[in-house]
Amino acid sequence: MKEIYITKNQKETISLGKKTAKNLILSKKRKKALILALTGDLGGGKTTFLKGFAKGLGIKEKILSPTFILMKKFKICANSCSNSCKFVNFYHIDCYRIENPKEILDLGFKEIVNNPKNIVAIEWANKIKKIIPKRAIQINFELKSKKERKICIFKKNV
Repeated sequence: MKEIYITKNQKETISLGKKTAKNLILSKKRKKALILALTGDLGGGKTTFLKGFAKGLGIKEKILSPTFILMKKFKICANSCSNSCKFVNFYHIDCYRIENPKEILDLGFKEIVNNPKNIVAIEWANKIKKIIPKRAIQINFELKSKKERKICIFKKNV
């Protein structure tokens, strides 16, 4: 299933991220992590979207792109999710500086993406596409103008 959105400012991109999180946490029970693979232009809105996504998960901490540390882990607030929410951790991974997918594997990537209590968002997912599970939700960001973004979400049996 493909969904296409046009956002005209940061507030709309954050709102879309928040709405997306609220919809995904209610998805059917999983055997492995929920994975978002984000791709697109530099400045395309990936981190802005994830700020809203984290808000939708009840995360109060400030979301910044972990470009230099590669990965950041957040606890999902249980009281912000409905009782049917089974997720505990939100991992934000930024692969912009990755030269070799092995760098991510060395951080325990396989264990993280196989744990059904995790939600994993990967910015610059194209840099490690060979190791991203096929079940990942693909989200592409395209700059249409200085403020306008085209965001395409490709869901596979979520």
